[in-house]
Amino acid sequence: MTLDLPLVFAILTSVAILAYVVLDGYDLGVGMLMPAASAAEQDVMVASIGPFWDANETWLVLGVGLLLVAFPAAHGVILGALYLPVVAMLIGLMLRGVAFEFRVKAEGWHRELWNWLFWFGSFLAALAQGLMLGSYITGFEPGFGYFLFALVVAGGLCGGYVLLGAAWLILRTEGALQKKAIGWTRWGLAWVALGVVLVSLATPLASETVRMKWFDFPRTLGLMLLPLASAAAWFWVWRLTGRLKRGQPAPEWGPFAGAVAIYVLAFAGLAYSLFPYIVMDRMTIWQAAAHPSSLKVVLIGALIVLPFIIGYTVYSYRVFRGKAQARLYD
Repeated sequence: MTLDLPLVFAILTSVAILAYVVLDGYDLGVGMLMPAASAAEQDVMVASIGPFWDANETWLVLGVGLLLVAFPAAHGVILGALYLPVVAMLIGLMLRGVAFEFRVKAEGWHRELWNWLFWFGSFLAALAQGLMLGSYITGFEPGFGYFLFALVVAGGLCGGYVLLGAAWLILRTEGALQKKAIGWTRWGLAWVALGVVLVSLATPLASETVRMKWFDFPRTLGLMLLPLASAAAWFWVWRLTGRLKRGQPAPEWGPFAGAVAIYVLAFAGLAYSLFPYIVMDRMTIWQAAAHPSSLKVVLIGALIVLPFIIGYTVYSYRVFRGKAQARLYD
């Protein structure tokens, strides 16, 4: 049996991007929540993501690297069309890194300034990623209507990151900050619900391909399990946060697990909508793939590198598990 290398690399690239969205998504969400916390709480929030946020971005490098070497034709089209939001994302990520380091030594209003810049870098990176996703779904079609669609997607993604970040803080903090995080999680759930509804209504209008893949009844009736599962995960998180808010026993890891489940299910729906295209309605994964001989070499390298990345990620989360402590990096 011959291995379908383009399909294998499409799966590897998708997994890397999903891992980045979930892992870096929660620390971007924590960054966007910084203005809603006190100075002491901000120290705990930064400490909760400090050991992980830099390594989380490794998955972005892996995903973009796999796209470059495995699908060079698509890489040029995608990054060429998304040049400005990619630059904005990189500026946001760099600003986050600088603010993270400088806020540790700053005092007084300087520290407050770096906290705001940390928030702005997080928001800019999240917004740029949402604009890229919205443009990608429509195949980079120009026009004001498509730009509005990308803005709606960007707003939904920002809300999703806030949900992940708030749920992460429930797991990693305690006391007054944890109570705030419970409220932020429920607010993020409402934001995500609105974003999902708007994007779900707008996407079939923006793309005929997506409309045919989802609404060709009764053939696609089984696909309704995805939105139903997403709704179940949403209600589960809402129920758990309600119990925590009232002081009733509930697993602190539950809201974050539920938020991750929502993302995984949404990503699965997106993957189904796009497959087999890597550039919507223009280029399939087989048309964009590099020569099989190149893919075989790259696959060997990926299989060597991936266990190290996964192993380091698991190890770091195990070592730094538990509740975060303020001023960890002072």
